[in-house]
Amino acid sequence: MSFEPKIVGFLCNWCSYTGADLAGTSRIQYPPNINIIRVMCSARVEPDFVLRALAGGADGVLICGCHPGDCHYSEGNYKAMRRYPLLKTLLKEYGVDNDRVRLEWVSASEGQRFADIVTDMTERVRALGPLRLKTDLQTDRVER
Repeated sequence: MSFEPKIVGFLCNWCSYTGADLAGTSRIQYPPNINIIRVMCSARVEPDFVLRALAGGADGVLICGCHPGDCHYSEGNYKAMRRYPLLKTLLKEYGVDNDRVRLEWVSASEGQRFADIVTDMTERVRALGPLRLKTDLQTDRVER
């Protein structure tokens, strides 16, 4: 039996979630490995959300927001963009491979782009295999 990754997707309400919806209504095929969580803005995705997803069994996390300059909340996606490198640094300390967490911009009219991103991420995470976290992350999560 081959490994099928579990991916958690945090999608902004105004663009990315609508882009995912367009992919669905347009019957664009993409892997069913993603579990979507709708957030109002990509800036709302705290690093703790990503840590919880990974500690809870996700093999990868996809964060999607509006394209820079198109945020419904003016500068939310810029906040997400600034926070992302810090998140990656933190995850590196826990031994999480760089390809397991991804930030992408998807507009409401980009259903095909959303499907392509999910397909690519699923293939990358599948190639990496199941996530085996350092016990530090699991212990840190339990202590909180």
